[in-house]
Amino acid sequence: MRPAALLRSAAPLSAVTAGLVTVLVGVTSSAALVLTAARAAGADRAELASWMWALGVGVAVTGAGLSLRYRAPVVTAWSTPGAALLATGLSGVSMDKAVGAFLVSSVLILLSGVTGWFARAMASIPVPLASALLAGVLLEFGTGLFRQMHGGFAVTFPVFAGYLLARRFVPRYAVPAGLAAGAAAAAVTGRFAAFHVSLAPAAPVWTTPRFDPRVALGVGLPLFVVTMASQNLPGIAVLRGNGYDLPVSPLIGWTGAANAALAPFGAFGLNLAAITAAICAGEDAHPDRGRRWVAAVWAAGGYLVLLGVFGGTVGTLLAAMPGEVVLGVAGVGLLGTIGGALHTALAASADREAAVVTFLATASGVTLLGVGSAFWGLVAGVLTLLVTRTRPAGRAADAPAGRAGSAAPDVPEPGARAAGSR
Repeated sequence: MRPAALLRSAAPLSAVTAGLVTVLVGVTSSAALVLTAARAAGADRAELASWMWALGVGVAVTGAGLSLRYRAPVVTAWSTPGAALLATGLSGVSMDKAVGAFLVSSVLILLSGVTGWFARAMASIPVPLASALLAGVLLEFGTGLFRQMHGGFAVTFPVFAGYLLARRFVPRYAVPAGLAAGAAAAAVTGRFAAFHVSLAPAAPVWTTPRFDPRVALGVGLPLFVVTMASQNLPGIAVLRGNGYDLPVSPLIGWTGAANAALAPFGAFGLNLAAITAAICAGEDAHPDRGRRWVAAVWAAGGYLVLLGVFGGTVGTLLAAMPGEVVLGVAGVGLLGTIGGALHTALAASADREAAVVTFLATASGVTLLGVGSAFWGLVAGVLTLLVTRTRPAGRAADAPAGRAGSAAPDVPEPGARAAGSR
């Protein structure tokens, strides 16, 4: 094959563009949440860079490896709702205990893939309850977008305005537009600490895990649930909706294995992507469905360079922005996710009361026996479901609740935002 033909085959313009857009959307839509989660665990600048490095390497290795293995556009990402959960659940938790929770979640994901538990495990958790748990976790970020306007209107409102304008005309770039508007406003008002930004290559920082049962229950188990229900499930749906009927267990198992290996360096939740996967799996990536895996490989390369090499720079860039901008970007990035989660949680009237209990208990932030509200929200919802479903014959609820394993969710459009998926 001639060099020019070889180059066109390995780097078709449409596939390269789709891969780079995937990285842009994936990083800008949730990097602020990663920063918030790392800060909640008390991470310093080196540890934040390590988190970026671990996530970038994990996404690159799993995405490229699985795409090459199956010749399909398997795009992976980190758990956006997982990062939101950590941002609230890790407050006061030491870094070694946080890493222990990461390992608990990743081992559960690995076992789900290796043993084929994925469908069975998720089928045991009604979709409305998992969605209500997710909505409860994310509520603080949604309201935080508007709370930050009190005292920080000059830098937070431009985030919201930039997001809305882009949502109207170029919805795929709405969150990056909000980030750009917020950064510009911070620069104009003199609140962008440019002297903190440095060209800092990322370097891994090892943290020896420490297992605390309370943190494992309050953080590790909910992290597993939201990652599987709101990331891996839609990810599989996107692949199948685009004609790629791949074996589920190996995909889930390898993301769990990579996460377990990288957890001591800060990888908290690697999973299948949905929205960004749709970018690489669609016709815009390549007219030939059999060649769209090339776009996923380019996306993996982009993650490796941007985060695996320059993760420290990304970290210093985010740290240089005012906190109101970071939280504002996190808020607009999760608006669609919160809406989708609430819609799914409340759609089935049979499970609506249990879903509301799950949502309220999770959003309350209550801590009992040292275990966080995400776990107790799920417990309260399951208890409510068991009690309300135990009723005399002839008084059953008017519609059976859907379950995660019973049917594939709607495949999200590339310009939309699935519940918690990137």
